[in-house]
Amino acid sequence: MSERPIQFSDRGGWWMARARPHPALRPFLRSYDGYWETSAVPSQVRTVPTRTTVTIINLGPPMYLEVPGSGPGGRTGRDHGSFVAGMHDGHGMYRSPGGQRGVQLDLTPLGSYTLYGVPLARFTNNAVDLAELLGTGARTLVERLADTPAWGDRFDLLDDFLLRRLEVGPVPDPEVAHAWRLLDRDPAVTVAGLAAEVGWSRKHLTHRFREQAGLPPKVMARVLRFQRAVGLLDGGAGLAEAAAAAGYYDQAHLNREFRALSGCTPTELATG
Repeated sequence: MSERPIQFSDRGGWWMARARPHPALRPFLRSYDGYWETSAVPSQVRTVPTRTTVTIINLGPPMYLEVPGSGPGGRTGRDHGSFVAGMHDGHGMYRSPGGQRGVQLDLTPLGSYTLYGVPLARFTNNAVDLAELLGTGARTLVERLADTPAWGDRFDLLDDFLLRRLEVGPVPDPEVAHAWRLLDRDPAVTVAGLAAEVGWSRKHLTHRFREQAGLPPKVMARVLRFQRAVGLLDGGAGLAEAAAAAGYYDQAHLNREFRALSGCTPTELATG
């Protein structure tokens, strides 16, 4: 029986079980987030670009996931069991029949590159089934998690699985890792500035960064700035204050970027 500390919380029809992963994994993800829905209530939720990839290890019914793509209206969707959603620069949605349960992992882009062992550019603005990425190992993991009732033991299984992946996965280029840290610290830095800092040409940096992190540096900067503004607004900042603090020219610039990336205004996103 695992002795890992776990935080349980009731979020109005959803229960959450959260714990920290093994220290060696923490540079790539902050927490394991287990969840289970106490009733089968159909739901639909907008998805927006984030600074992470999202892995859903689904222990419940399939969910319909719509992602930015080339389908009608610029999006494409289908049903998924367990899946990995890559980096996105647009909005989508997921639709659930209710009764969801599983584990969500929010991985940094370069953490995903190492742990999944494939260039993230392969599923930018898309989602892939976990079994398609990891083969029989993914199916075995999902089955073992489903057969393990205690959340601490489930998180121990995830530690073991991901640590093995960490040992054999590709290591990002030091230049790409440095560029990611600089962008994450300050999304206002230019691609020319990043290239000069890491000693590569702009073209080479853009190619290698997109391959390993999923988005070109300039697009990644837009997503990071957008996420910074979302955090400020969630914390109670006004629109003008959030625009200035996140690095937008003005409130109108913030509004345009929210519509482009999330498909709605800041107020609409905050209210649901």
